[in-house]
Amino acid sequence: MDVLAGLLEGPRARGAFMIRALFDPPWSVRIADEAPVSVMVMVRGTAWIVPEDGGPAQLIRPGDLAIARGPDHYTCADEAGTAPFAEIRPGERCVPLDGAPVARYRDLGLRAWGESPDSSVEMLIGTYQMRGEITGRLLDALPPLLVLPTEVWDCPFTPLLADEISKGEPGQDVVLDRLLDLLLIAALRAWFSRPEAAAPAWYRALGDPVVGRALRMLQDDPAHPWTIADLAAKAGLSRAALARRFTELVGEPPMTYLTNWRLALAADLLRDTDLTIGAIAGRVGYGSAFALSSAFKRVYGVSPQDHRTGAAERAPA
Repeated sequence: MDVLAGLLEGPRARGAFMIRALFDPPWSVRIADEAPVSVMVMVRGTAWIVPEDGGPAQLIRPGDLAIARGPDHYTCADEAGTAPFAEIRPGERCVPLDGAPVARYRDLGLRAWGESPDSSVEMLIGTYQMRGEITGRLLDALPPLLVLPTEVWDCPFTPLLADEISKGEPGQDVVLDRLLDLLLIAALRAWFSRPEAAAPAWYRALGDPVVGRALRMLQDDPAHPWTIADLAAKAGLSRAALARRFTELVGEPPMTYLTNWRLALAADLLRDTDLTIGAIAGRVGYGSAFALSSAFKRVYGVSPQDHRTGAAERAPA
């Protein structure tokens, strides 16, 4: 499995919140929805994104893309010092602040919100509603806010998203979900190619001729009864040498990585499918539902069934 291409293969966007935000200066909105990740594309005008964790404010211009990693709060505004007029809370609920009139930002039609269809500022925003465990392995390596300027970002999906977001055709929500997935994957691929990006250790290790091969074997076939001896034989190293090199590059031993990968897959299958716990156990390399349940609860602190129930309760309508 190509990790970036398969980034959202299991935990894909489902009912992602998609909108065209339209403003005229002065404008400012505090984002406190605590969504796992939001993707913002600037169509016209400019905007400052101001993290609340003390990170530097960043300016985005037409063609720029920004990714904000939740649950941190931040503010989008015409100027870094403009006080928010409204706040977006969990459930995409908009609340006016400090006596601002409710009509200042309003529903402007299908997936459009703000002041006027002709406003001088337009942003395309896609927000993931749920966090998948596999996705988290990569998103956790991202800064709370990253910006890809137009000079290094030329993605063919951006104009397609701009065209599709205003359509109301049958199945349009699914089309937009897949476009958001493609946009995020392309953005992450561009980001991790940048010298300033701190890619996670396991991602960098994929470039190692030995450890990368071992990683791909574990990712491609997690149900196989892997042992250090199997991996070492296929990688062409002794068991001790492979274990040492793998741990140095990835940050954890091969079997620990495999356990975490299997449980991440199981977590997504519990959330996204109706497979029985026994069937999921077989898919990810556990001999029985009991064995999976024991490992899952040890790592996640809840049983597989409780995880499934909680995911269903958090799922968007």
